[in-house]
Amino acid sequence: MIQRSTRLDAVHYELCGPLYEKAKELELAGHRITKLNIGNPAPFGFDAPEEVTRSIMDNLWHAQGYSDHKGLLSAREALRDYYTAKGIAGIHTDDISIGNGVSELILHAVQGLLNTGDEVLVPSPDYPLWTAAVRFSGGRAVHYRCDEQSDWNPDLEDIKSKITSRTKGIVIINPNNPTGAVYAPELLQKLVELAAEHSLVLFSDEIYDKILYDEVEYRSTATFSEEVLTVTFSGLSKNYLAAGFRAGWMLVSGNKAKAKSYLEGLNTMASLRVCSNVPAQFGIQAALEGSQHIQDLVSPTGRLRQQRDICYDKLIAIPGISCVKPKGAFYLFPKIDVKRYNILDDQAFVLDFLREQHVLLVQGSGFNWQQPDHFRIVYLPEIQELSKTMDKLALFLQAYKGAGATADRYTASAL
Repeated sequence: MIQRSTRLDAVHYELCGPLYEKAKELELAGHRITKLNIGNPAPFGFDAPEEVTRSIMDNLWHAQGYSDHKGLLSAREALRDYYTAKGIAGIHTDDISIGNGVSELILHAVQGLLNTGDEVLVPSPDYPLWTAAVRFSGGRAVHYRCDEQSDWNPDLEDIKSKITSRTKGIVIINPNNPTGAVYAPELLQKLVELAAEHSLVLFSDEIYDKILYDEVEYRSTATFSEEVLTVTFSGLSKNYLAAGFRAGWMLVSGNKAKAKSYLEGLNTMASLRVCSNVPAQFGIQAALEGSQHIQDLVSPTGRLRQQRDICYDKLIAIPGISCVKPKGAFYLFPKIDVKRYNILDDQAFVLDFLREQHVLLVQGSGFNWQQPDHFRIVYLPEIQELSKTMDKLALFLQAYKGAGATADRYTASAL
């Protein structure tokens, strides 16, 4: 038998995991599945800004060859100007790499840093690619606690207790996926100081930094220090609703002189794939310099804001469900009373809901949350469909008795 690499044994990505495969089976059997498992705007009627798609189409003739392995100079110049205006100092175009989505760049950034056994502090709950990237790179993902009772803010004392001689970096996801938390500047300042004290790299995942609600204050992590090496990630997929274009970017800032070897490694990682897809790169400058359409969507009368509110209101009206109202992104991470519903296995709960109501969610353990008492909802569907879907959840839970002792039957192979 031909075996897979053992490096994949601890690598999981539940957003497209066994439950997603089960949903595809149900679709083939003729059922319509409401897919609230992944933040993919296009299927729910969101379009990328016209100036972005127009720039890509107008430049297709110029996109036939490879670009520089770090990306088109014009796109990197636009990114330099954008982040300089945010208050990040000392940026050169060579500090910026464009990739096939942020996912590719996260893998590059982690693989370029870690040796076997090195540790990275990753939030729990997290966007699971971070944990997967650390493990695939031979490292150990050490999960620090985000406190639901404190609006899902990172627990600083827990972080401090988990720093060892093997710790190389801290991951910050802000705005957060899956919780929707947005971190106050005072908290970010403390995280930066902690990284400085222990000479750690800060990985700041800021892919949702324009999707903000309720006039919440937001600052990019890299603006707090010119000394701490900070790797900032963003892209077109969320802020510009263009997930399929696969255009992300990564900026390195801070004391680059002390990270010369690491930066050489990142350059090697970028060059190994020759370049990212060139057509989508022509959309970056147009996106940054064009009308910021997302602002209309997150305004008090905007579609995303209204969908967040109706989803939240419907959820907390269900007996046994509580939820911290998100301040950013497009997810809710509600808590369910596991005793009330006899839930021992959150994957079993989500599978039961999928089978009965044909709605696909992701269980909390898919985001490296250790208790079977949370799940994530994507609130991208239009209000009417979203409202009906929450009604389905309420109806399902009225009679739900949980998987109980039979939860172990819901293994990946059994799905």
